[in-house]
Amino acid sequence: MPLSLTKIAYGCESLDILAQRIAMRAGAGEMQMTTRYLPKRHAEMVGGSLYWIIRHNLVARSPLIGFAAAEDGKHTIIRLEPVLIAVRPRAKRAHQGWRYLEEKDAPPDLGTGTGDVAALPAGLAGDLEALGLI
Repeated sequence: MPLSLTKIAYGCESLDILAQRIAMRAGAGEMQMTTRYLPKRHAEMVGGSLYWIIRHNLVARSPLIGFAAAEDGKHTIIRLEPVLIAVRPRAKRAHQGWRYLEEKDAPPDLGTGTGDVAALPAGLAGDLEALGLI
């Protein structure tokens, strides 16, 4: 079972804004983010994803490609596929940096046939999820 990460999409008020930001930063088939430390459990993350938090809800994920050392030697680069896969919104408290997410705790992808659920605001979708309505 691959391990994943959660990260707040700082400054993004919606999934559309996050998608635009990822498209702008994508280059050579991947998007790169920097972090101060290499996750201790990075070997377990092969096949995992980075789950994005917007407005206190996990709303999407980007598959992890891997990790690399930054040129400054002090940071680590998180390499991601430059795509967003919408997931069923799930409430998640804010935190700094990133946190591990076990596969059993990860929300399912919103696949085809979900109707208008993907179009709902993350907060509303999270409330409906908590009520067991979606």
